[in-house]
Amino acid sequence: MNIQKFFVTFGGTGLAPRPLVTASVLATLIALPVITLVGMETLFMLTFVMTIIAVFEVNKYLAAYPNGDEEQITIDDATGVWMSLMVSLSTAMTLHLPYALSIGTILALLFFLLFQTWRPSTIGWMQRTLKGGLGIILSSILSGLAGGLLSVVVLMGLGEIL
Repeated sequence: MNIQKFFVTFGGTGLAPRPLVTASVLATLIALPVITLVGMETLFMLTFVMTIIAVFEVNKYLAAYPNGDEEQITIDDATGVWMSLMVSLSTAMTLHLPYALSIGTILALLFFLLFQTWRPSTIGWMQRTLKGGLGIILSSILSGLAGGLLSVVVLMGLGEIL
């Protein structure tokens, strides 16, 4: 496996039996120590840089493997999960709920997976209309934003109830 395929498949998770779930869980496991040790700003910068690089690398990968399986491309799932975690955990840190960070992490992951699988409205439109790396990456970023915002709504509701 060359370095480009390693990057585009997010460490080989795209070759796993359930690539979306595998990549999302690995991305979550990477994000949590980054947030804890060096802060949310660092995860934001990592997501920003990875997103830009991923657009170009996915385009190169699709050109090199025109008949390849797009499901193997999982770098987009990693950036989407990171986006979802940033939105969710930014709110969870402000709440005075027991286990707010754990609940926020689980909700962010689950809601990202929901939106990435379902691809409603603009998310699906981007995937279908914008071809290549831009469509793949932007649809995942939007799935992350939607998943993060939905987890914020649930967290805020829990904060009001409890």
